[in-house]
Amino acid sequence: MGQAPASRPEPLEAWLALANAPGLGPVKIGRLLDRFGGPSAILATSPGRLAAAGLKPETLAALEHPDRSAIDAALDWAGRADAHILPLDDPGYPPLLAEIPDPPPVLYVLGDPALLAEPQLAIVGSRNPTPGGREMTRELARDLVGYGLIITSGLAIGIDGAAHAAAMEQGRTLAVLGTGPDLVYPAVHRDLARRIARAGALVTELAPGQGPLAGNFPRRNRLISGLSRGVLITEAALKSGSLITARCALEQGREVFAVPGSIQNPLAKGCHALIREGARLVENAADILVELAPVLRSEVDVAAAPEEVSDADIDLSLDTDSRLVLQSMGFDPTAPDELIQRSGLTAQEIASILLVLELSGHVSSLPGGRYCRCRA
Repeated sequence: MGQAPASRPEPLEAWLALANAPGLGPVKIGRLLDRFGGPSAILATSPGRLAAAGLKPETLAALEHPDRSAIDAALDWAGRADAHILPLDDPGYPPLLAEIPDPPPVLYVLGDPALLAEPQLAIVGSRNPTPGGREMTRELARDLVGYGLIITSGLAIGIDGAAHAAAMEQGRTLAVLGTGPDLVYPAVHRDLARRIARAGALVTELAPGQGPLAGNFPRRNRLISGLSRGVLITEAALKSGSLITARCALEQGREVFAVPGSIQNPLAKGCHALIREGARLVENAADILVELAPVLRSEVDVAAAPEEVSDADIDLSLDTDSRLVLQSMGFDPTAPDELIQRSGLTAQEIASILLVLELSGHVSSLPGGRYCRCRA
């Protein structure tokens, strides 16, 4: 995907003119950027050359005479303190999203735009989940934000709403909209959207005033996966938008996770299909974090050089079980089985604690599956 030169940001109005031109989607805009340069260069290109690039008359007319009312509406919306417009060449544009084949030329963000660049895990699923599916979603979302991840979803009723609400209990969340940034769909989530904007962010590629058209939601799904390191489906039927998000994730090189369920539950069939196709089976947050640990460590500034420490150096802010694991580890490389024997904790508890300690720089993993202590 081409991108405007980073040396001098393009005028925002030029990006908006490009984004609002009919007949131009992210893929075509990317090709134009590759061929002609930034938005200003595209707008200055002769209609004949643009026509030769495959643009239709209505698109040529819109580029020659940009829709001033649409540009002004976007700029007016961005005049509020918590509203932001991020074009593709903005330093705040999320780098992970910029890597997908069709990144939006412009993002509209209500809330904290810095959140878009932080490590995210998407949670999506059925709009009509079972009570068990809803509770599993809440539990996983709460656990994952506790490890420092941002939970990203699509603000739909059901699993999406449960994931957003649970994430805000202990952390932050990001909602990708299928409307313009000034509208909320479904309307029942207006209060939830306001809370997310205050404690996280709402983001969309759609301009102010654009309503919830059916075609907007598949487009939105590629942003949910594009912003995230992985996508978790907790409950979904065989034919659902959640599986579209999973396919987007695979195409973008993201990890896909799925929660298994009863074979009698039709909302487990989508998850079972994904698992058969290679999605990671998930029973708890540790299953996800183990897979994502390599990329998460690269996004967290931790010094993990092994060094002997004394018990007096153990971080007293750690919880009791984490301190017990460090004390049980001693000063030599130690296998998890030895830690289970010495501490009396279960294998699952040890795995989860070791992952947290490794991400926070308290322990380092070694070849052969052993761990040693580090200076925190």
